[in-house]
Order: sequence, then C-alpha cells, then structure tokens
Amino acid sequence: MKSATTEKPTESSVGLQRKWLPKMGKWLHNSTLIFVIGLGLGVGSTYFQWDLLRAYAQDRYADLQNFTKVLNLVQQYYVEPVDVHKLIYGAIKGMLRELDPHTSFMPPDLFKDFESETSGEFGGLGIEISIQNGILTIISPIEDTPAWEAGIKPGDKVIAVDGTSTKGLSLVEASQLMRGKRGSKTVLTVVRDGEDDPRDIKIVRGNVKIKSVKTTDLEDGYAYIRLTSFIENTAKDLDTALGDLNAKMPLRGLILDLRRNPGGLLDQAIKVSDTFLKDGIIVSTMGRDASNKEVVNASKRGKNTDYPIILLMNEYSASASEIVAGALQDNQRAIVMGQKSFGKGSVQHVIKLGDGSGLKLTIARYYTPSGKSIQAEGITPDVELDEVDNEAFHKAIVKKQASREKDMAGHLLGEKEKEKEKDKEKEKEKERLLRETHESEKDSKDSKDSKDSKESKDAKGKGASSGSGRGKGTGAWWKEDFKKNEPKSSKDKLLAEDYEVYEAYNYLKAMKLLKPKAVK
Repeated sequence: MKSATTEKPTESSVGLQRKWLPKMGKWLHNSTLIFVIGLGLGVGSTYFQWDLLRAYAQDRYADLQNFTKVLNLVQQYYVEPVDVHKLIYGAIKGMLRELDPHTSFMPPDLFKDFESETSGEFGGLGIEISIQNGILTIISPIEDTPAWEAGIKPGDKVIAVDGTSTKGLSLVEASQLMRGKRGSKTVLTVVRDGEDDPRDIKIVRGNVKIKSVKTTDLEDGYAYIRLTSFIENTAKDLDTALGDLNAKMPLRGLILDLRRNPGGLLDQAIKVSDTFLKDGIIVSTMGRDASNKEVVNASKRGKNTDYPIILLMNEYSASASEIVAGALQDNQRAIVMGQKSFGKGSVQHVIKLGDGSGLKLTIARYYTPSGKSIQAEGITPDVELDEVDNEAFHKAIVKKQASREKDMAGHLLGEKEKEKEKDKEKEKEKERLLRETHESEKDSKDSKDSKDSKESKDAKGKGASSGSGRGKGTGAWWKEDFKKNEPKSSKDKLLAEDYEVYEAYNYLKAMKLLKPKAVK
C-alpha cells in the first residue's frame, strides 16, 4: 500500500526542499542572530528580544511539562504495565492527526517499506489510498498488481479489512492493517458508488513490480503513452520509449494518459514535464512564508517539444500528475482532456529519524506556472470528456452493413480500385508466365490433360461461388466481413476498448489537420 502522497524531494528536485524544511538548528541560529542584533541596537531592544524569546520558551516549556507529567502518571499508576516507547509513538501520531491527512509518522518497519515503494518494487496489494471525509478511500489500484487483478476500483471506500473497521484510522494505521506476508490473503470490505450494499473483495498479497511507462504505437507517427505512477525510473523510461517511437517514425502527435495516476516523486514530475517543454515555468511552491517561494523552470533541453500532445486525466489523477498537467497546460504545450483532477497540491518532505522511523511532513503548496493553486482545486481540463462504460458504448454503436457505390455491380471504378485492378492483372500475368514455363517441361499430352483438369476445377470453383450467392456463400461472406472489423493490432484493440483514448486520438489527428500553415 501507498498513501496518495509519496513525493520525496531530493537534491535533484532543483532545490525545492532547501528552504521549506524547518530545521530547528537553522531556526535557533536565526533567533540568536535577532538577539545579537538587538544587543547592538541598545538596551531597550535587547530586553524586548529577550522578553519575546523567554515568553516563547515558557509557553513551549509549559506544554511539554504537561506532556511529561501525564506520561509519568500513566507510567506509574496505570492499572497495567505500559510500554513507554509505544506511548510516545502514539502521542506523536495523535499530534500529527491535528494536521492535514498527508502528514504522518512512520515507525521503522513502515518507513523501510515506504522507501522500497518509491523504487518501483515492493510487496503488498498495490493500491494508493487516502482519507476522504473521514473514510479510507482508494485513489487508484496500481495496474497489474494484486489489487488491480482482484477488481478494486478507484473511489472504492474501504470500511473494513479482514473484519476490522477502518473508522477513525490514519493512513499509516490503515496501511499497517493491510500489510501481511506475500502469498497471504486479505479481505477488503468496500462500498462502491451506485451500490447500496458493501462487497467483500479477496486479495492475495504479492510482489508488486510497477511498470510506470506503457506504450502503444498508433501508427502513422502517432503514439499513446500511459504513465501509471511517478517512481524513480519514470522519466528515464519515458525518454527510452519516446526514443524508440521516434526511431520507427518521427512523432506527429502523442496521447499522454495520466488517468488514475496517483502521483509519486516530485523530481520525476519535473523531469517528465521538462521533456516536453522548450522553456517556461514548470511548477512553483510556497510554504508558510509567502516571500520564501521556489520556482522551477524548464531546462531548455527538452527533446520532444514540437508535436501536439493530448493529455488525458480524471478525478483520480493526483499530485505529481497534476504538476505535469498544469505545466503542459499553462505553457500551451498540451490540450488537457477528461475530468477535473483530484486536487492534491501540497508538498511533503520525508525525514528519516534517528531510530529508523520517519516523518512525512507537509511543508508547502504547489502552484501551476500561471500561479493557480492545485490544492483542493485540481486542474480543470480544456475539453471535458466523460468516462464511458466501454461495454455500454459498444452496445450503443449501430452496426449495419450499408451498401455504397463501390458495392454496385458495374460501377465506375475509383482511382484506388483502378490501381488494385492493375496489380491484379500483373499478378495474373506473372502466374501465367510461371505456369507456361512449368508446362513447357512436360509432355504436350500431359500438359493438355493438366490444363484441362485445371480449367475444369476453376470452372467448378467459379460456379460454386457464383451459384451459391443466396445460400452458404452469403453466410461465409458475412463472416469474413465481420472478421475484417475485428480489432487486430494493439492500436485497434486500444481504440476499440477505451472510448476516451478513441476521442483523444481523433482530436489529435484533427489538430494536425487544422494546424495553420506558416505565413510566407
């Protein structure tokens, strides 16, 4: 399991975290500096600064005194012996519950699992979770994982795990409840939108290896790339995929699918955006101090900056996905289609503590290049596109065999038909020459008998074909026609199974056709 916030800023994040993490050492240096400056300004300033510091320290000390008193009383007088270590961990968790749901404390075992999750391979169910309106909610099952295969869907509300209620649990506690050995089974009781009764879904825990970049060649220079999450190798794998596609044929257009992508590492979102941008702002962040703003710009080294892009997203596109969508949209690099995104626009910094535990702390908010806040707002698509049930869509399509001009007997041939007829004549001539060469090597009588036999068979074959136009031949013709309409390539399969991709593909091709010609 992973929470919806796995942003893990590193030095490669272009210094986004440098100013946000409130280190106590740095804060104390600043306070000391203020105090020293006060000394230089005069006795009155010195007393003023000292009074401020003393008042701050007294308030903080009083609060800590209450905590230590309660801890000592519990330790000495509680009816049963207590584990002080467990009590302190519980107190930390309780303190963080007063903050946003993405700030959390992770004991050593959970923090170790968290570190492995961002590498792209870990053990578990393979789901992204969040707390929404006090209910444990699935943001998205990760593709090709046990949860995905078991039928978990985005938006499912998990009300129990193996019979234990999830009411009141934090993200960390919920994750802990879902953990178990690989190969073991768990049952999630979920409530799904549109259904009155909860359903139990059995999942076998397994090894989750995330493939974050999935590609389909749409032929003729068009391509589809789906990013399932942002893990350590996402940007590198994307560059490789784009390179392979361009090697076949220079790209003329791309569909970038971020639907159900719950986010991931911040530096990967920046690198993915940078791949498609010539210049401009990618993202900015602002913490408690409005003057302390960090802005990340494109490196101007992007190699895929010329062809049009359609970016697909939906209400389960969150965090890092929203950064990429906002960057490409505001820089007019892509048309965003789909539904308004999730709206998770806060920055978390992960701090490893001395005992191996970890703190994930919200330190800032994300802003798009135009200055819009993502938090609780999301990215609004340029073109709204409703999610359509594929099965219902296929049933709604009117399937009919309409007769056209080319189906009429004796119709005037089109140019393409003429070319086909010429090709057929060439093939016939080639076959005739080969046959004559073969026949010349035989005895004239055998050659004649063979020729007569062949002509007889050909005549029978033609007669059977033409004479059964109202019988079996008709049925065979329809079957062949249906076979022609069946999806064969990965492109056909994708466009037949995903209505939104189908619409995006048509829109992408129309963009290329409608692109204004350069004025000479």
